[in-house]
Amino acid sequence: MGRLTGKVAIITGAALGMGASEAKLFAYEGAKVVATDIQDDLLKEVISEIKANGGDAIGLKHNVTSEEEWKNVIQEAINHYGKVDVLVNNAGVASPKTMTQMEMDEWNKVMDINLNGCVLGMKYVIPEMQKAGGGSLINISSIGGIVGMAGSSPYTAAKGALRSLSKSTAVEYGKDKIRVNSVHPGIIETPMTADSFEQALPFYQTFTQLPYFGKPEDVAYGVLFLASDESRFMTGSELVIDGGWTAI
Repeated sequence: MGRLTGKVAIITGAALGMGASEAKLFAYEGAKVVATDIQDDLLKEVISEIKANGGDAIGLKHNVTSEEEWKNVIQEAINHYGKVDVLVNNAGVASPKTMTQMEMDEWNKVMDINLNGCVLGMKYVIPEMQKAGGGSLINISSIGGIVGMAGSSPYTAAKGALRSLSKSTAVEYGKDKIRVNSVHPGIIETPMTADSFEQALPFYQTFTQLPYFGKPEDVAYGVLFLASDESRFMTGSELVIDGGWTAI
């Protein structure tokens, strides 16, 4: 315990899956957590669990594609806790469509949530981190941002752009002691992957080198490392948590 004592962290997409696991782990490790999600009822359950276990957290309903809602989330974090040290851009949606199958409204939706939502978060939190003397930005990308994945064109395009954006932002704001890293999960058993998991199981087993798949907490521990001072000399990097998918 105590790896994040004294830090204030905003985590988006915190109602389920990896985001919920990150919020609970961060609070356990001493962070004051601002957990956000569009699924307000599920988010309340996460906040209740954190508080029941002695953690300090608030939950905010939040559409990451809204510029005004981003401003409000950051202001609420400042109002409650006085600063922001960590932002985890975790909110995202899947899109199992090939290039010719997708409609442009679906492309735009995926880009708005998976990429533009992260852009807005960084844009408005960086000035607060500059005031605080530094911080850690953690963008949850995917192995789809590193290697090609058939049937996921909008998703992989957004995640690849987020990977590159993280590097450029790291270069721009390193002088301010603001670190920016991306995380690239492989097959993680979450509510977002549940619908396709059984159907795609043979495919997943071919590419995952370990005899088991990832759980949300496997990613959360990697994100915890990037949020903590243990990773103080790490920026512009990619943390791959994929069970060996990209090793082949």
